[in-house]
Amino acid sequence: MLTVDYDLLDLRPGMTVLDLGCGEGRHAFEAYRRGGRVVAVDWGRHEVETTKRWLGAIAEAGEAPEGARYEVVRGDLLHLPFPDASVDRVMASEVLEHIPDDATAMREIFRVLKPGGRAVVTVPRYGPERVCWALSDAYHANEGGHIRIYRGDVLRARLATAGLTPGRSHHAHALHAPFWWLKCAVGVEKDSALVRAYHRLLVWDLTTRPLVTRLVEKVLDPLIGKSFVVYADKPATSATDARTGAFGVAEEPERSAATR
Repeated sequence: MLTVDYDLLDLRPGMTVLDLGCGEGRHAFEAYRRGGRVVAVDWGRHEVETTKRWLGAIAEAGEAPEGARYEVVRGDLLHLPFPDASVDRVMASEVLEHIPDDATAMREIFRVLKPGGRAVVTVPRYGPERVCWALSDAYHANEGGHIRIYRGDVLRARLATAGLTPGRSHHAHALHAPFWWLKCAVGVEKDSALVRAYHRLLVWDLTTRPLVTRLVEKVLDPLIGKSFVVYADKPATSATDARTGAFGVAEEPERSAATR
């Protein structure tokens, strides 16, 4: 399930892309398949190991093009272990709502991007998220849970304060909003036949991508899309030398990374 539109991100083969708060790697996988030089970052040890294992499987299956690379590292989004102006693209999907100091995280995104580079940030959309919070404290009030709900204009303003220039935006995953409303209504930890049935629908949609659900979601995304997605650029400047890459000086990998 992808939240990012890679065409709007303008991710091209050979670009270095960070997937921040990668979770179990869904966005890193697609970036790697598209020929990116992917660095997936997460603080969770389980997430790092899972992402590394699946990226290795993609490499072994020959699903990534010649020149694609990957690396998975454990890192703090408030202190990214990468040089200034070292990456072409940054993805931060469904992560900022977990971070108390989101302003520092946004400044780090700005710092590591090359001038003219692009970031994409996705967060839970205000309306659907507010319904979830109203229905259930357990949905968000837990260790590592959501600590804020962003309005679209507020997220744009914070990105701009960090130095980025917000551009196009869209919503995604309308079919997932009612699922979470239902889950919150019956209890997020409770087993419910109705929730299980809806989950089967989502799995079917994810695995088969039928035209009918694609059309329904396209219509409903602007209304109840679960995620808000915004693309933001780092202004191009002639004063910054961006020759050093996230894989090391002059774009060479510092650590062992997969190549194809």
